[in-house]
Amino acid sequence: MARATTAVRRIRRQAGEAVFLRVAGPDGPRNRARIHTAPGPRWFSPDRPVRRVHGDASMFVGGLSALLLQSLHPVAMAAVAAHSGYRGDPWGRLHRTSTFLAVTTFGTGSDAEAAVARVRAVHARVRGRTDEGVPYRADDPELLGWVHVAEAYCFLRAHQRYGRCPLDPAGCDAYLADTGFVARALGVVRPPESTAELEDRMEACRPLLRPTPASRDTARFLLAEPPLPGAARVPYGLLAAAAVELLPPWARTAVTSGPVPLPARLPPGAARLGGHAVTRAIRWALPPAPPVAQYSSSG
Repeated sequence: MARATTAVRRIRRQAGEAVFLRVAGPDGPRNRARIHTAPGPRWFSPDRPVRRVHGDASMFVGGLSALLLQSLHPVAMAAVAAHSGYRGDPWGRLHRTSTFLAVTTFGTGSDAEAAVARVRAVHARVRGRTDEGVPYRADDPELLGWVHVAEAYCFLRAHQRYGRCPLDPAGCDAYLADTGFVARALGVVRPPESTAELEDRMEACRPLLRPTPASRDTARFLLAEPPLPGAARVPYGLLAAAAVELLPPWARTAVTSGPVPLPARLPPGAARLGGHAVTRAIRWALPPAPPVAQYSSSG
């Protein structure tokens, strides 16, 4: 019995380390230690919903779903395809995004401000035109607003479906108020701060959204060609199916309008079962975060 318990613990530790390093990168352990243990006031106190949502394994589903949804905005997708390097360095982009979310959610206020300043400096340099000749800039408040709306919608929806402790209606509104604080720091104008406002903003954006060659290429990359070893393909396929199923029906149809693998076309019930299985496995494997040195909020 003791030998079996030791083996299970070893498997759990190895699986957790593999998942964490894949998401956070080689600097992940050092970044995590600083984020959680550096003394100083935080933007959000420990009882805030943003901590519950962003610290849960449901973010694996919500993050992938958000990428798929964001890709349906032709101008935003053109900027990502031209400047983000998601194909050449997909894991690097994931590491930077996950670190930004962790810093702004759990890190000190000074570290969060520095992270926001770095992102805004990058956005200020991104300029270009779509294939149709439409000019864009990454610091355009409307584009920033769409990216934020897509993330907030998918993160919250994933948490309500796959999170360990879903939020009540007041908690959902409070989560959007929390994320709105970060969004305004990034340059978003009037981010939604309630579920009603979020739904209204989604409807307002919908006429702008459609599948394009670039969005189909992104869907193929994320759903059919992920840079993963063979052993990880099955759980990732279940994660991808859950991410597609999480989208509103019109967006799900747009995302799957091109050739995508079978898991992304699973019936809703099967996709949800797979999503629950994978998020529970990730939650079991990942080690708990270290205690935070000082929780006083500056947000």
